[in-house]
Amino acid sequence: MIVVASANGHVGIQAAVDVLKSGGSAVDAVEIGTRMVEANPDDHSVGYNGWPNILGQLELDASIMDGRSLMSGAVGAMKSYPHAISVARKVMETLPHVLLVGPGAEQFAAEMGCESVEEMMTGEVRQVWQRRLQQATGGADLEQIAQRTDLHKLVRLTTDPERTWGTVNFIAQDSNRDIACAVSTSGWAWKYPGRLGDSPIIGAGNYADNRYGAAGCTGMGEMAIRASTAHSLVFYMKMGLDVIAAGQRAMEDLNDLGGQFLSTMNLIAMDKDGNHTGYTNIAGRTYIYQSADMPQYVEIERLVVPIQTRWRRD
Repeated sequence: MIVVASANGHVGIQAAVDVLKSGGSAVDAVEIGTRMVEANPDDHSVGYNGWPNILGQLELDASIMDGRSLMSGAVGAMKSYPHAISVARKVMETLPHVLLVGPGAEQFAAEMGCESVEEMMTGEVRQVWQRRLQQATGGADLEQIAQRTDLHKLVRLTTDPERTWGTVNFIAQDSNRDIACAVSTSGWAWKYPGRLGDSPIIGAGNYADNRYGAAGCTGMGEMAIRASTAHSLVFYMKMGLDVIAAGQRAMEDLNDLGGQFLSTMNLIAMDKDGNHTGYTNIAGRTYIYQSADMPQYVEIERLVVPIQTRWRRD
């Protein structure tokens, strides 16, 4: 039994391991671990108190996948419900659908009795958004931002590709050797309203299959969507590569992407035997893991694979 997570999963990894030790499933473990990150007000990339979109609205994305059945659930651009991962699990277990977005996701969360929060951001985070937007607009009236016809320009102005996104990944394998993966995020800070990254897209930011393993992504989600990065990594294991070689190949695939906007990518992965690895294109990035017989998690550096980056600001 083992749990692997992105470094910001440190607040939830012990709870996830405890779930496994008490006989819970891998799906249970990744959900509870992710929920604790979603509730962490100091993590502005996930759940409650995350960075808002360009209009100052907090929109959450999440997905969860059961590697035993390949059942999946996801939500995107959802407001007012901090535990997006639990809503995603309800989608997986209740509906014939995989992905709900926006008001539909919120209506479903209400029907399921999920916890809602009227004010999803602290004053501190809202002030950061206000300062950043006023700098980008030369002190424009923020109440009028939503009426502008050039929001797409403001998104470019307020974006710093090294600082404005983040996500949490959890992968777990339980005593039955079932594997599950969960991803949750508040998305790209100052994003265009309704933007979805890879986190709610099965195969892009999240994929799990008991027969081979699982993978989760953080970074520029648009890149993972275009390359189907999480599924590619698992597919490479299906084709016979070990988890380290599969991760290397999935990262290298990103060099085939063209376009004006390419930036950061981070991966964590685990094979069907519990072997794990992490990859990044920025030195110093880490991930964590903890098995059932370990008293606490261990943090290790991800392997670095250089990939092309470019960012057009004009």
